[in-house]
Amino acid sequence: MATDTLRISLEKVDFRQPTQVTDDTSVLTLKNWVFEPLLKWQAGGLAHPGLFDRWEHSSDGRVWRFHIREAAVFHDGEACVASHITDFISAILESRDTFGMRWSYHRYLARTRFTAEDDRTVKVENLEPVADILDVFTEFYICRVTADGKPILGTGRYRVVEFDKEEGRAVLEYAKPKERKGPSPRRIVATAEPSAEKRLSQLLQGNVDAALNLERVEEKLHFGPNFQWGRATNTLSIIYYLNCLEGIFTNSEARLAVNHAVDTAALARDVFHDLAVPATTVVSPFHLGAQEAALEPIPYDVEEARRLLEGLDTSTPIILRTPTYMPERAEAITRFIAASLEGIGLQVAVEVEVDRPAYARQVGLDKKIGDLALFDSSPHSTYRVLDDKISSTTRAVWWQGYQDAEVDRLIEVANHAVEDEDRQDAYRRAVERLRQNPPWLYLVHPVEVFAARLDVPGLSLNCKGVLDIE
Repeated sequence: MATDTLRISLEKVDFRQPTQVTDDTSVLTLKNWVFEPLLKWQAGGLAHPGLFDRWEHSSDGRVWRFHIREAAVFHDGEACVASHITDFISAILESRDTFGMRWSYHRYLARTRFTAEDDRTVKVENLEPVADILDVFTEFYICRVTADGKPILGTGRYRVVEFDKEEGRAVLEYAKPKERKGPSPRRIVATAEPSAEKRLSQLLQGNVDAALNLERVEEKLHFGPNFQWGRATNTLSIIYYLNCLEGIFTNSEARLAVNHAVDTAALARDVFHDLAVPATTVVSPFHLGAQEAALEPIPYDVEEARRLLEGLDTSTPIILRTPTYMPERAEAITRFIAASLEGIGLQVAVEVEVDRPAYARQVGLDKKIGDLALFDSSPHSTYRVLDDKISSTTRAVWWQGYQDAEVDRLIEVANHAVEDEDRQDAYRRAVERLRQNPPWLYLVHPVEVFAARLDVPGLSLNCKGVLDIE
C-alpha cells in the first residue's frame, strides 16, 4: 500500500542552480525525484533512457542524435524542447564548480557542437568519436528556474510545492496524481539535519519516516529489527593521490609498495565500522569496465612492501596531507595510513588543512600535495576518472604527474570505442593496467546506509547513494 506522506531527514535540502553539478547524495536524491537526467546511469556504467528515450549515431561515432521522450513537460506546464537542453549545456560549459574551478565538461566538449535539430531532437557533432557523451549526459539534470529565482522546475515524477533553503525544508507532490502507481507516496516532506546522530534520533523518536546517510554516525551502527535498513556500496573512491612529479612516488615500485602496506580490510573494519569495502583500482566495481575486470584488491603484504622499497632512499620523511572532512573520517583515515606506512620503514610527517575548498585548489590547481594527499574520487564515469586524473596526454586539473605509455594508449583506445561492448572491453583493459601500476594509494569505497519505518514500502538505495522510490 502506498504511503500518503513520506517524511525524510537528509543531511541537506537544496536544489542547486542548473549549472552546478554535484555528487552530494542528499541533493542527488532530491534531484532524482524532481528532475530527469538526460540519460540514466546504471551500475555497470552503461547509459539507459532518461529524458532522452532513444538515440542513434553515425558509424564513425562522430554524429549523435538524441530524442526527447514524448510528453516531457515541466511542472509549470511548459513543454521541454531541444532548445532547453542546448541552452542548459551552453550554460554549464561556462560555469564553475563550488571550488571556483571550471567544470571539466568545458574541456571534454570544447570542440563539440550541440544543435536543436527540431523540438525533440538534439544533434551532437564532434571531430572525433564522442561515445563518452553518454557518460556526461547522465550527470545533466534538466531544470528551469522559477520567476522568483528558485531552480525547482523539472520534468520528473515529483514537483516542488514548497522550498526554503535557509530553513532546510522542501515539500514535493506527485506531479501527475492519476498516474501514481505502486508504493510511491503522494507527498514527500524533506527536512535537513546535518548531524547523522540527530537524523537517527529523529527516526527513533518517530519524527520522520526515513533517514539517509546514517553511515556517518560516529559510533558503530546497530542494525536492529525495529527498522528496515538499506545498504549500498558507493561508487565513490577514497584514495591518496601520490606525487608522481617529484619525490619517492615517481618510482612505480614505491607506489606499489604503499598499496601493499595498507590493510584495507582492517581500515574498513576499524575506521569505517565495516561500512566500506576495499578498492582494487582507480574506479569502483560499478564503473564501466570494472565489472568485466573483476579485480581483487592489491594484497596486504608488509614483507613485499619492504622488498619493493629496497634500494630507494627512505631517509627523508614523506609529507602526508589531509583535510578534516571530505572524505568522512579523514583524520582517522590519515592516522591509520601514517601508521601503516611507518610499519614498512617510511618516516611520515602529517600536514592538516582545515580549509577544505582551499585544500581542493591546492591539490588540483597548485599540485601542492606533499608526497601523498587524501582525497575522494567521485565521478561515476570511467571516462571522466581517466581523463581528469590519470591521462598524461590531457594532463587535466587532477593529474598528479603519473605517466604510463601503455595506460595512455589504452585510454585512447577507449575514447575511440563507440559500441557498448567495445567501450566495456577497452575500459576493462585500462583499469586492469592501473591495478598493476597504480597511480594512487587505493583505499576503500564507503557503504551508504538508510533506515526507515517497517511499514514504509518501496525504498531502496543505489550505488550512487541515491534513495529510490518505486
